[in-house]
Amino acid sequence: MKVAVVGATGLVGGEILKVLAERNFPVSELIPVASERSIGKKVSFKGKEYEVVGFDTAIAMKPNVAIFSAGGGTSLAIAPKFAEAGITVVDNSSAWRMDPSKKLVVPEINASTLTPEDKIIANPNCSTIQMVVVMNPLHKKYKIKRVVVSTYQSVTGTGKAAVDQLFNERAGKTEYDKVYPHKIDLNVLPHIDVFLDNGYTKEEMKMVNETKKIMMDDSIQVTATTVRIPTIGGHSESVNIEFENDFDLDEVRSLLAQEEGVIVQDDPKNFLYPMPITAHGKDEVFVGRIRRDETQPNTLNLWIVADNLRKGAATNAVQIAEYLAKHQLI
Repeated sequence: MKVAVVGATGLVGGEILKVLAERNFPVSELIPVASERSIGKKVSFKGKEYEVVGFDTAIAMKPNVAIFSAGGGTSLAIAPKFAEAGITVVDNSSAWRMDPSKKLVVPEINASTLTPEDKIIANPNCSTIQMVVVMNPLHKKYKIKRVVVSTYQSVTGTGKAAVDQLFNERAGKTEYDKVYPHKIDLNVLPHIDVFLDNGYTKEEMKMVNETKKIMMDDSIQVTATTVRIPTIGGHSESVNIEFENDFDLDEVRSLLAQEEGVIVQDDPKNFLYPMPITAHGKDEVFVGRIRRDETQPNTLNLWIVADNLRKGAATNAVQIAEYLAKHQLI
């Protein structure tokens, strides 16, 4: 299968190449794609070097699938050109997520809605993906009414320049390119993406709106506070879920343990709980600190962690491509 990776020289693009190799996706020909300034650069895949090509060259090479991680502006401009050429696009940016004509897919939840006609498929926001993977089996059993989520998000979510800023600050450097409006090392920024007129950030509203679309249920109420912290391993979330129906904690743990792609780490007496440092480099979503909210009925507290470059981006996109290939939709 011919596979194009658009944005192959970026942080997520590199992770996509790694995930394709690790999961043995059936790549007969790899086409690394990037903007003009990166054409001719080399990327490595399964021990072999590949030369980066431009958008037009990639379209002419007719890949079966193109996995995009090149930013919203590029996706809006370029993804339709791939789609018009009959190439299925899996897009990592926010460009198409809330477009009513496009599917927003987490394979464990709603891949079954995909058809051969879906030529541009949106990959959700990283913080949304890990939350809904955990919420889905609980929603089926107890019906979710309301979710309150606070995130603790890695600088890797902003890209390589943010990682460089963190380590430049840590090294005591004073001259460096600033990605954030404040220092990030030894600090916490309650600010991810731009602020909107309602006082929330765009990242917070992504979690609100994407959750409803992925889970195909507009009745689920979500309120979010998204926070950037100086880690590079992954994103963490404190999630408070109110259900219509009561639950049993042992049953909750059992439901989550049976869920594909979820690992329960919930043994606080032995200091076992999810952490970004142990989720780093892994494809699963980790959940722990499972306990009842004692202030109101039918309400659960959870702690959810996942590698934002893996399940939050690259792995989820590759899993979508795997589903398409397995079901002969590409």
